[in-house]
Amino acid sequence: MSDPLDPNPNPDPDPDLDFDPYGMWRHALAEADRVFASPPGLDRPVDGCTYCTPESELSILGGDPAAVSDDLLGRFLREVPSHWEVDQYPVLWRRLTPRALRYWGPDGHDVDPAGELGHLGPHGARLAEWPAPERAAVEQAFRTLLAVAVVDGRPASDIADLLEGIAHATGELEPWLEHIAGLSGSTADAGLVRLCFDWATDFLWEEFQFTWWYDGDPQAIAAWLPTQRPRIAAFAIRHPRCKTASDALIAVDRLQAGDHSPWLYPSDMRERLRLAQ
Repeated sequence: MSDPLDPNPNPDPDPDLDFDPYGMWRHALAEADRVFASPPGLDRPVDGCTYCTPESELSILGGDPAAVSDDLLGRFLREVPSHWEVDQYPVLWRRLTPRALRYWGPDGHDVDPAGELGHLGPHGARLAEWPAPERAAVEQAFRTLLAVAVVDGRPASDIADLLEGIAHATGELEPWLEHIAGLSGSTADAGLVRLCFDWATDFLWEEFQFTWWYDGDPQAIAAWLPTQRPRIAAFAIRHPRCKTASDALIAVDRLQAGDHSPWLYPSDMRERLRLAQ
């Protein structure tokens, strides 16, 4: 019988990748299960906003993590940190981390993780203060989530949401951009080209922004995009008929030059078509 938590129904790695992202994900989950096998206990019943979370559910959150339903888990992940006791909130997260990782993973729920992941930041569960083995397990899972996101064809906006949340949780953006740049193989190349084109276009249209990470600076991504130009150019040479690659080069060059987008904004295009009718 197949493992219901296995995010990859095909166990064979993609031959076009220099790594197996789903194998990495299974390993990351196994490591998180091991590291968090004996989660810290609570010294008193869970105290939280009973308007949002009834007493009965607070009791469940303080018990066996496996007994927490997906619905309750999702509401806990989304609930703002201020609705929980400052000393209990990080402990609850540490107890629920393996469940949370699966919730965000390839076989999890279709959610925007930026706000949820951001609750691990310094004003929430304070991931940076967790024991080193726990931080390492979480960050390895984050690296794998990003790798899967780049190669599985999802929209660039979804990858931006994931990147924002991870950077907010860890307090750093650049290492995660470096991780994306370090993914190798033809499928990773194609994913990075799509990502750079979409992100550069969003910057040219002045649309790229972080939603939840108020201290984050999107210009770090704008500065990173030109560093990927050689890789985009190499991909364009190997695939001369790929319009996304050629357009990505144009977008990155325009962005680096401080120029405007050569493409009409979608609403402007619709208006021109309407007037032409």
